[in-house]
Amino acid sequence: MRLSLTSLALAIALSGCSPSPSSLLASTAHAAAADKTDVSTPFPYAEADISELQAQMAAGELDSVTLTRAYLDRIARLDRAGPRLNAVLELNPDALKEAAALDAERRRGQLRGPLHGIPLLLKDNIGARPMGTSAGSLALAGFRPDDAFLVTRLRAAGALILGKTNLSEWANFRSSQSISGWSARGGQTRNPYRLSHSPCGSSSGSAVAVSANLAAAAVGTETDGSIVCPAAVNGIVGLKPTVGLVSRDGVVPISFSQDTPGPMTRSVADAAALLTAMAGRDDADPATATRPGQAVYDYTARLKDGGLRGARIGVLYGPLDQQPGVAPALQHAVAVLRDAGAVVVPVRLPTQDQWETAERIVLLHEFKAGMARYLSARQAPVLDLDAIIAFNRAHADKELVLFGQDLMESAAQAGALGSPEYIAARTEARRLAGPEGIDAVLKAERLDALVAPTTGAAWPLRSGEADAFPGGNYSAAAVAGYPSISVPMAHVNGLPLGLLFMGTAWSEPRLIELAYDYEQRTRARKPPTFKTEALLR
Repeated sequence: MRLSLTSLALAIALSGCSPSPSSLLASTAHAAAADKTDVSTPFPYAEADISELQAQMAAGELDSVTLTRAYLDRIARLDRAGPRLNAVLELNPDALKEAAALDAERRRGQLRGPLHGIPLLLKDNIGARPMGTSAGSLALAGFRPDDAFLVTRLRAAGALILGKTNLSEWANFRSSQSISGWSARGGQTRNPYRLSHSPCGSSSGSAVAVSANLAAAAVGTETDGSIVCPAAVNGIVGLKPTVGLVSRDGVVPISFSQDTPGPMTRSVADAAALLTAMAGRDDADPATATRPGQAVYDYTARLKDGGLRGARIGVLYGPLDQQPGVAPALQHAVAVLRDAGAVVVPVRLPTQDQWETAERIVLLHEFKAGMARYLSARQAPVLDLDAIIAFNRAHADKELVLFGQDLMESAAQAGALGSPEYIAARTEARRLAGPEGIDAVLKAERLDALVAPTTGAAWPLRSGEADAFPGGNYSAAAVAGYPSISVPMAHVNGLPLGLLFMGTAWSEPRLIELAYDYEQRTRARKPPTFKTEALLR
């Protein structure tokens, strides 16, 4: 999951499709041969919000079978063929059967919830039967664990799980020289705005699928940037919740201090709807017991005009503003905030990036322990990190052909979770990013939230080279375990930029209010155009 740690080597910070690593970059000849009608064919449900789809279903103008068929057809035309986005890794073989059952329930007046009959995609590190859960690795090909807790909740709300999305393999915690959106099992996911550019990671497939209208919405996961970075560069909304708001049970782990699933959608309203369905206490994830207040909360109730009026917003300026197009886009965003009645204050985090060394220690220790716990409890084909490393070496022609596994090897050498080094690092990382970072600024300036550019525009994929990652502003919220929301902000040379809203722990309701008002005033999202020029061989 995309991290911004320089010490992790841009690893993450640089954080059914083709089974071959050679599919990293399509040839120009292949691009020229793509059927142009696959891109230009009108799609009747393009850009439709969940509420719009539900209104059509309630009126008898649409049913889940029809909608599911439409998305399956679009996946076949755009993901498997045409521009070949490689966003969807595996489809639910029972999708149409499940859609028919949901339609039958609707006809009987038995609606499960606000997502009834809505097709969603899941990142392939989230358990959901009958599909596999591979984290993009051949080592887990054929592994089919039970539904994750969040999937149980989504299905209880009526959602239809359409399939699994590709990701940066092992959620981008394998190598410091990784390539975002690539996995040995799924190949290279492509940015739908410019197929030659990166989709960021690690929730690349979820972001691309949503942006390209391959599903109504999707779920991603984040450790440090893996929801909000791909959301920003693919022109969608990505919401990373407070750690503990959504259960991690059934999700392939990196860090129990920082991991969280979250919604990836085309609108803030859809993100609020998904979060309402996903959030909930789970005995299998102790972090969910720390949530204050109501066990169930309707985040869609915070979707109202005027959310920015009277708000105090801190704007974080920094080196990222030197990236092409970022400074004028941020300047315009600040003007929008002020025009909406917000008070905007320039601020800085006093502890900016001071948590990096401690975060590295935490992630290496927790990855080793978490993987062993997850794999052994589910009797996976590989049972610990050493076995994964050995598998990759034995299948180096498929797994290691583009980059190595130095992060995994470092994690394998990490000590136990009871070691003084780990305990001290975990305390230090949280303190520097949270109480002495985000919270200190919010309190000193009496702020409702912080905003900053999420990251720069997508960078070109270059054969044989790791990510040319421009940097990001999401690490503080990730390390602190606090929420953040990336919303489309602007486009530079046809590539999207995102604006990141961040707050203290459990501030999702207020962040949703602010982000929704900003989104409604700007309407900055533009559907992708699937440009094929400049594809590398």
